[in-house]
Amino acid sequence: MVLTPSEIVAELDRYIIGQDEAKRAVAIAMRNRYRRQQLPQEIRDEILPKNILMIGPTGVGKTEIARRLARLANSPFVKIEATKFTEVGYVGRDVDSIIRELVDVAMRMVKAEEIKNVEQKAEQFVEERLLELLAPGPPPASHLNPMDLLWGLGQQPTAPKPGKEDDQQLKKERAQVRELLRLGELEDRVVEVVVEKPPSSSLDLMSGSGIDDLGANFREMLGDLLPKKTQKRTVTVREARGILLQEEATKLLDMEAIAVETVALVEELGIVFIDEIDKIAGSEKHGGPDVSREGVQRDILPIIEGSTVITKAGPVRTDYILFIAAGAFHVSKPADLIPELQGRFPIRVNLESLRAKDFARILTEPHNSLTKQYTALLGTEGVELEFTNEGVFEIAKIAEDVNRSTENIGARRLHTILERLLEDVSFETPTGTRVTVDAQFVLDKLGELAHNQDLTRYIL
Repeated sequence: MVLTPSEIVAELDRYIIGQDEAKRAVAIAMRNRYRRQQLPQEIRDEILPKNILMIGPTGVGKTEIARRLARLANSPFVKIEATKFTEVGYVGRDVDSIIRELVDVAMRMVKAEEIKNVEQKAEQFVEERLLELLAPGPPPASHLNPMDLLWGLGQQPTAPKPGKEDDQQLKKERAQVRELLRLGELEDRVVEVVVEKPPSSSLDLMSGSGIDDLGANFREMLGDLLPKKTQKRTVTVREARGILLQEEATKLLDMEAIAVETVALVEELGIVFIDEIDKIAGSEKHGGPDVSREGVQRDILPIIEGSTVITKAGPVRTDYILFIAAGAFHVSKPADLIPELQGRFPIRVNLESLRAKDFARILTEPHNSLTKQYTALLGTEGVELEFTNEGVFEIAKIAEDVNRSTENIGARRLHTILERLLEDVSFETPTGTRVTVDAQFVLDKLGELAHNQDLTRYIL
């Protein structure tokens, strides 16, 4: 991460409107990771990340801030729902699966990077395999059962040896095919390739029953012992090239080195986003379920505090993983979390509810905003869609009013409103027409609906 905090915030501003306090907090946290890596080893080990607790209603950008930050820093990232985990002894996901999932993400990232490095070498092997498919040589000699040879029950069959003329002819044919391959003349030729089938297991049926991680690890442990299942596929040379390239590149990878790099990437740059953490916060107003909720908090606590989790890439220490938790805290409050867990989230930021001016900016300012998306979608069929400033602000006002009068779902309200607003345009507008979405257009389509609370509740 070479960006300064202000540069990080500027990048986040391209996709997320407002919420400056949260952006500043995550930008500082990410920059501190870079600063920590510049320190000597003895002091570096003492500096732990300052985890962040985001407090705000749904749809205001909590998840998007964390996800965009991870993409910006090229960090492995997982989003988990706190409500999917249960106290030890109950049916539910094991909290260690959070780190295993993060390792899976990191390993895919490392593999993708390593495949790029060996791609050029793998392409040479792919060319040879394609040549074998397009200009096959003589079949290999078949082997007789050793017992038949011992008892003299058969004779060793031999394949006819190709003569010099056949050898020369094959070399000439392959040279021609190789030239055509490199010129791209054979991309639409159909060939038959043999590919590996992913191993299936009855343990898949028990996914979600609390031992899904056990099943995954068991399959991986037996992966090299179980016979590989293959299947034949008839594809074009263009498709075969992609299949074979992935297969050959994977063969060239050093999996031990990838495992080591994966662990380092997770430990130093991993980000875990824990959503709906308020749903496991206890409250004096509730009775029975609080014991289970507190149990989930106590199970999550060791991972956030720092522990070692055994994964397929090796042991992973969680001390330096950045944890970002989020919740609306409508019913409960952060103080309802157990004290130990509260102490592990020293940075708390409040995200504000969105107003009409925020909705108007969300509709137009971000890179690939909603209005740009709809304009591009309808533009594929020759429909020219234009949003005026007055029309955008009218949509924003309706979004604010509906959020205030019904459930506040934040910026997600814009999706429902725009779908309703442009339903007729998407369904029946002929090619080559121009549609202007101004204030009157919005009022004609949504005005009465937005002010009828009974209809709004079920439609918008």
